[in-house]
Amino acid sequence: MDLYQAMTIFVRVVDSGSMTAAAEQSGISTTMVGNYLRSLEARLGVSLLRRTTRRQSLTEFGAMYYQRCVEILGLVTDSERLAEEMQAQPRGTLRITAPPTFGSECLMPSLADYLSRYAAVKLDIVLTDRVVDLVDEGFDAAIRLGTLETSSLIARPLMDYGLTICASPAYLERKGQPLKPHDLSQHDCLSFAYPAGTEWRWTERHWRLTGSEGEVAVEVGGRVVVNNAQGLRRAALGGMGVAMLPNALVWQDLEQGGLVTLLPDYQLPSRPMHVVYPQERYRSPTLRSFVEFVVQTFGQVRVA
Repeated sequence: MDLYQAMTIFVRVVDSGSMTAAAEQSGISTTMVGNYLRSLEARLGVSLLRRTTRRQSLTEFGAMYYQRCVEILGLVTDSERLAEEMQAQPRGTLRITAPPTFGSECLMPSLADYLSRYAAVKLDIVLTDRVVDLVDEGFDAAIRLGTLETSSLIARPLMDYGLTICASPAYLERKGQPLKPHDLSQHDCLSFAYPAGTEWRWTERHWRLTGSEGEVAVEVGGRVVVNNAQGLRRAALGGMGVAMLPNALVWQDLEQGGLVTLLPDYQLPSRPMHVVYPQERYRSPTLRSFVEFVVQTFGQVRVA
């Protein structure tokens, strides 16, 4: 016997005043209603209803049991409603990972807007260049740069991650401004040290620019190599040389005049950027709200 169903039918019999009416409400036969009542009484070992040919009434125990059934069924309904609300509204903690420069300069400032929309959501954010295993390490989503490896993760494209060649006014006053790509070989170029084996390791020695004549590869050299983008930016601001830096990191410096864009007629390589997440977790309204926010915020245009 389905105890929940039997209790539901018992309450309907009492509320409606007859087994026939309860049967209509439940979409079953009057015989089945009687079977449920008898099974319930057999389980309890006591009568719930007094039945005559003309009417039925609750026994003393039946009246008490009816009240308990109403309370229990109400709690079940409230629990189901609570589950529905949990599924409908983003809430709980999201664990996110993102590259350090994009994460600190672009993602973090935007999250005030996200948190204002979803007051019941908490964020646990790890900024790292390491490609974390989302499932094994307990992350809900990641923002990743570069070409993605084949995996079971769902990937949503964002804007490309662009670069700018720039230098400080003090350096340009001292060394002059390069007018063509090959002029860079005569300058102190500050290089970013990508980890061994990464697809962008070539930028330490060669910068590639594309203009009206096609792609030009320039061999660059200098006395400074840095494995941190903020450190490279500081070196450029300090007049130590020419740097190729992420737009996300230097756009304010360019607007305020701390750095100057060089060779603006040439296009630099960019990296694709995606937000990735396990397919099965997208059913969560919390993760779904974050992914849609990121796509809406960073999916249309390049970082300034």
